[in-house]
Amino acid sequence: MTTTDTTRATAPATAPGALPLPAGAARAATAAGAVLTFASTFLAWTWTGAFPGNLTVTGYPGGLQVLTLTGALLTTLFLLAGHGIRGLRWLTPGGTNSPVVLLALGTAAVTWYAAGAIAFTLGGLVNLEPGGWLAAAASLLTAVAALGLPADTPADPEHPPTDPWQRLRHSLRAPAPARARTLPSWAEILLIAAAFAVALYVFTYGIATEYGELFVGFLLLTLLAVPALAKAGLLRRVTALTAKHRNVSITAAFVAAAAFPFLQSDNEFTSIAVNILIFATVALGLNVVVGLAGLLDLGYVAFLGVGAYTAALVSGSPFSTIGVHFPFWAAVLTGAAVSLVFGVLIGAPTLRLRGDYLAIVTLGFGEIFRIGMQNLDGISGPSVTNGSTGVPQIPDLELLGYNFGEPHTLLGFEFTRSANYFWLMLIITVVVVSVFRRSDTSRIGRAWVAIREDETAARAMGINAFRLKLMAFALGATLAGLAGTVQAHTVSSIDPEQYKFVEAVPPNSAFLLAAVILGGMGTVGGPLIGAALLYLIPAKLQFIGEYQLLLFGIALVLLMRFRPEGLVADRRKQLEFHETGQLDVPDTDGDTPGKPGLSKAEA
Repeated sequence: MTTTDTTRATAPATAPGALPLPAGAARAATAAGAVLTFASTFLAWTWTGAFPGNLTVTGYPGGLQVLTLTGALLTTLFLLAGHGIRGLRWLTPGGTNSPVVLLALGTAAVTWYAAGAIAFTLGGLVNLEPGGWLAAAASLLTAVAALGLPADTPADPEHPPTDPWQRLRHSLRAPAPARARTLPSWAEILLIAAAFAVALYVFTYGIATEYGELFVGFLLLTLLAVPALAKAGLLRRVTALTAKHRNVSITAAFVAAAAFPFLQSDNEFTSIAVNILIFATVALGLNVVVGLAGLLDLGYVAFLGVGAYTAALVSGSPFSTIGVHFPFWAAVLTGAAVSLVFGVLIGAPTLRLRGDYLAIVTLGFGEIFRIGMQNLDGISGPSVTNGSTGVPQIPDLELLGYNFGEPHTLLGFEFTRSANYFWLMLIITVVVVSVFRRSDTSRIGRAWVAIREDETAARAMGINAFRLKLMAFALGATLAGLAGTVQAHTVSSIDPEQYKFVEAVPPNSAFLLAAVILGGMGTVGGPLIGAALLYLIPAKLQFIGEYQLLLFGIALVLLMRFRPEGLVADRRKQLEFHETGQLDVPDTDGDTPGKPGLSKAEA
């Protein structure tokens, strides 16, 4: 038997479940609950169409029922894959029961949220039809029974999870053993293409949700389904394949993103995607400053404003006080260059500060920029920016005769203004990602990481910390200015209020910093995912009103508690937050469990 066959044949070890249920009974109850949950989506959940999604139809799932159906189907598939169905074993190359637990909990969360939303919107539980009651009971049965399944190999084999709370934490945090299987190259490329196609479909579904309740349900299921796929080992397998076929993966990612406008029937969703790309690009620029160099910048949105104002003033707006009209390429280069100059001018006198002092200075710069743009109105100061009015009627970009503001037809599809700017912003995002990746892997990038980890030690090793920090600050400012030039033409009107430290709609400095930390500092995918979430959530949860920031804050607290390294973390951050750093030393006297080499008195 070869090494690969041995690895594949080895089943992951298990420990007792968190509930006093025999493994067979827990497995049978989980399967029965999942099947009943699946069947309940074909029944009416309420009697009136006043609740969005048309949940009154029997025999055809709709709205939140589709999410419950998806969760129940995935729970069943992973349950079968982990227990004897050969054709589905590829679904669980890592863990077996932990993915089932997470998917069952996600399905229950969506279903109970739907029942609660129906009762709240329509005025009581009496508005639930038998299908709704069946869905709630069956999903709860599935989640409870899944907690009774044997736990996959725990982090501490001598102390397996003994209650549901520990079982859930184990499902989220315990490492999954990998079982790799060698595939032909063509099959691996097909898997990469399928993974990006699924990611595109999920993103398209989330951004195109028609009402807030459906988006909340989508979030609940996704936030537990993604860790489930990670625990199953699928995400790790896809990551390994993308690293192996890097050029194919980059091409597949670009093609999937470029195909997004083809899947949209509403211009509003494409416009949201354009703003997400702008937000994500600026977050990547901030990731150079915060994630790589470790410089806490609280006024970073000012560099976005510098690029936007520069492009607005030189792009031929009738309200521009300069009165010039640069072509597209010149406006972009001018905006990036002016942002670079501001980055050097602000960084040179301030980057000798560290920590909180640097954060306060950058916060002050952000506010100075906003107030300065407001006062350059010809009354409080020179007439440059029109003050609080800003620069409206910024003309659309035009490149080689292609006007981005006019609709165009391609392959029988008619694309609007938003689709044109989406493709332009996608190209700029690719450029920024390339710059970030090359900077990260370069000698300068390694020096930035050394400064971030310990500036004193880096200086002792001969690194010119001030010069390198100034380079990071200037590079981050340039990338933000580059995105700002496109933002000015996309929104067609800018004013100082768009660049506050905290604003209801991102991008702003607080949300940019949250996107970097939430997604994962020092990574490429982290800020992209964090920016997408932080832009979509306020845009989709407007029906919550004043409770929006409260729920957002609670979500951030929970995420920082259970995944402090971010949604996408590099190996260094995972070790920093989840490893003690102490070697396992045998207990020499055996007197004190858990305190190797110490006596009871010393402990």
